[in-house]
Amino acid sequence: MDELQLITGCKRGESWARKELYELHAPAMMSVCMRYVNDRETAKDLMQDGFVKVFTKIHTYSGTGSFNGWMRRVFVTTALEHLRRNDILRVTSDINEYDEAMESGDVSALEQLSVNEILACVAKLPNGYRTVFNMFVIEGYSHSEIADMLGINESTSRSQFIRARKILQKNVESLIMHENAAERKKI
Repeated sequence: MDELQLITGCKRGESWARKELYELHAPAMMSVCMRYVNDRETAKDLMQDGFVKVFTKIHTYSGTGSFNGWMRRVFVTTALEHLRRNDILRVTSDINEYDEAMESGDVSALEQLSVNEILACVAKLPNGYRTVFNMFVIEGYSHSEIADMLGINESTSRSQFIRARKILQKNVESLIMHENAAERKKI
């Protein structure tokens, strides 16, 4: 089915189009939701809320740009609203404690891990750090855009990202050391 036909059908409120659109995009949108909350049930609720918003606001999609990108933004906004509503994005430490200089990580270490292992490490980040990390690295928002969307200072967005990277780097190093130790035991 052509995406334009699905969008047109959804704009007319046709249930077959909504069902098809949901089935087509649900797995990807569930992944978006899971990146922002660490609980599968909450992610399912966010996904449902996101699709309700998509279906009620689909008339605002102008057809310029990627429909998938438009949908992704709806779902990110839905997840951020949930995080704000539940006060999950509260800054947990003073931004002056950290140096803005970013250490260069060992890229070859990342090559040893699967995508699922890396995503599991990201999922372990504290909520605020994980949110900024996802928005910057995965969604491609600038720190200025993140600051506007979250209602924080741009410097806070940057420091949250730097802290997230540091924690993520430690988690990845720990995982690699654990896997290497397990491999040595097999030998």
